[in-house]
Amino acid sequence: MDTTPTSSDALITYRPFGKTIPTSGAFFDGSYRYLLWRIWDAQLPRVLWILLNPSIADASQNDPTLRRLIGFSRSFGFGSLEVVNLFALCSSTPDALRGVIDAVGPDNDRYIQEALARTPTIIAAWGNRGTLANREQTVLSLIRKPISCLGTTFSGHPKHPLYVSASTPLCLYST
Repeated sequence: MDTTPTSSDALITYRPFGKTIPTSGAFFDGSYRYLLWRIWDAQLPRVLWILLNPSIADASQNDPTLRRLIGFSRSFGFGSLEVVNLFALCSSTPDALRGVIDAVGPDNDRYIQEALARTPTIIAAWGNRGTLANREQTVLSLIRKPISCLGTTFSGHPKHPLYVSASTPLCLYST
């Protein structure tokens, strides 16, 4: 099983990540994080999470959202995860995406398409703000397989992992 995402770019950071996560990496150019991954058991299936925008997690540190994604992924029986975002601009607050000339990032859709091609299971988890710049619909149009989520908000958007119980089951996301 291929365990490492690849790209033609030289933006990769790849390293061991402690004893419980043997490999991790990120495609990052300083302003945009296009892809993040963790592998703890290469024999198990991989899952792709699609969120709103990256915060501080990178190849060497987790943030609260990534810790939550790892917990959910393990509990669902996956051995690795990849994370892409509707917007690749790194910011700890989604409000910072408004008014930025290019919050999406020049290469974001390519990284999303590559991740979709190599990952059989997709979980949408971007919350209510995916409608900004019509990104939710743009990214949904790239997906040609079933999408799961952790439930939907009152507005019908896929819930963010920080705002659901750790025992939340996966359900089908209806677009």
